Amino acid sequence: MQELGVVHTTIERAEPAAVNRLSRLGVATVHEAMGRLGLMRPYIRPVYPGARLCGTAVTVLLQPGDNWMLHVAVEQVRPGDVVVAACTTECEDGFFGELLATSLRAHGALGLVIDGGCRDVADLERLDFPVFSRAVHAKGTVKATPGSVNVPVVCANVLVNPGDVVLADADGVVVVPAARAAETAEAGELREAKEEEKRRRLAAGELGLDIYHMRDDLQSHGLRYVD
Repeated sequence: MQELGVVHTTIERAEPAAVNRLSRLGVATVHEAMGRLGLMRPYIRPVYPGARLCGTAVTVLLQPGDNWMLHVAVEQVRPGDVVVAACTTECEDGFFGELLATSLRAHGALGLVIDGGCRDVADLERLDFPVFSRAVHAKGTVKATPGSVNVPVVCANVLVNPGDVVLADADGVVVVPAARAAETAEAGELREAKEEEKRRRLAAGELGLDIYHMRDDLQSHGLRYVD
């Protein structure tokens, strides 16, 4: 059950070594390595090209049209954190902009994922502060109704607990539970090693039909070649 009006000041973050290993992988690889879990809805997009982030989650539950809790969250950020903000109901207002980015960066935040809107995109790109958002919207917000910080939130259909690993790149956003960070990193690295071998064989001209042993299955499904 979601809590309102609470800030949890102590959270258990994923092991830094596991976060570092995950940071070298892509979102698609991590999603597959974790059993096709943890992927946010595809409407969460980077607000500028080349944005990428990987860090531990400080979660925020916002009220619609109200960014008060983002300011509250800054105090809870530690170097290497990523702020993950959800809303009590759908809202695309511009919760976040250049001033909050400046504040978060001063406290060591690596970026923001928000199931809502953000603005000041040109400034965010100039600062190279990665933001992945539901929308880009200049509409302002107020500071009137408390939400919460460091509670479990559902962001773009994914449950995010404080301290989970959040990885985002051009393919989307994936969340790895803190307890699964090391095993997911290992699975992802193994997957990448296998893909490198397949990449080499494909570049040499081999067919995916043969590498993946597809021919017998295709024949059993009735595929025919006609000359």
